[in-house]
Amino acid sequence: MIDADASFDGTWPFAPRFCTAAGFCQHYVDEGAGRPVVLLHGQPTWGYIWRRFIPALAATHRVVVPDHMGFGKSETPQSEEYTLRTHVRNLAALIEHLDLRDVTLVMQDWGGPIGIGYAARHPERVHSLVVMNTVCGYGTIGRRDLPNPLETPWFSWIREGLQSGRTQTVLSQLGSTILSVMQIVGLERLDRVDAAFLRAYAAPFPTPESCKGAIAFPLDLALGRARDFVREGMAGVPALKAKPAFMIEGMRDRAIPAALAIADFQGLWPDAPLIRVPEAGHYLQEDAPETVVPLVQAALALFDRG
Repeated sequence: MIDADASFDGTWPFAPRFCTAAGFCQHYVDEGAGRPVVLLHGQPTWGYIWRRFIPALAATHRVVVPDHMGFGKSETPQSEEYTLRTHVRNLAALIEHLDLRDVTLVMQDWGGPIGIGYAARHPERVHSLVVMNTVCGYGTIGRRDLPNPLETPWFSWIREGLQSGRTQTVLSQLGSTILSVMQIVGLERLDRVDAAFLRAYAAPFPTPESCKGAIAFPLDLALGRARDFVREGMAGVPALKAKPAFMIEGMRDRAIPAALAIADFQGLWPDAPLIRVPEAGHYLQEDAPETVVPLVQAALALFDRG
């Protein structure tokens, strides 16, 4: 859990806010006014990955950026289960606490299963969705012609290291291994990595115990633990398909095959806008913010026009 006022050389200038509605101390940012936009991060990042988006989007919308349990400035309770089910529960508690309605969910990596898992269960709160380098599985049910996500460089690394203990060892030392892990997942623009970047992403993980959430995320998929929860959301798929959606895909992803992510999206929203960003990897917010920020702004403008 990072110090509440840490700004990392002014690169994170946003006032910290905290919510205990889900039973732990959850940090979030709340900037701007207007129809709400919730930005959901993934693994092993935190709200910092959205730092270039917040001022731009807050010029026209209310922008809420939570840190998931075990990430960023949020608490890492050791007694909690770090599963997709729990993270969706936590998001629901925060949205209800803030009474957010007509929400646009902007989701990358695990932010996708969390946000779509929420939207499938609470469609009355969700207006629209922006999907970025993620997969939920609802759009590819029954298909056998697509890449296996567990055979990507990232998940191959996870699975191969489970028996030797390497996976646990590396992920429990993210305070020093964070950049190497992000490279395996798909960080392309290493020339943009500076001291503030490294401190910000390493800061949530000073001890093995603080890495509990980051260790659990990939295992939730690699070990099949999220499967039942995803299946339980099937009843909400028709409501999902009725929502406006927009996809932005970094094509050099090494965690989720771009072909799989695109097929999953188009299986739900076959006629929705889809923009490919050829030079970006999994962390397209870091690789190509000059491209992706305007695209998200364009998506919001499209949604607002109805």
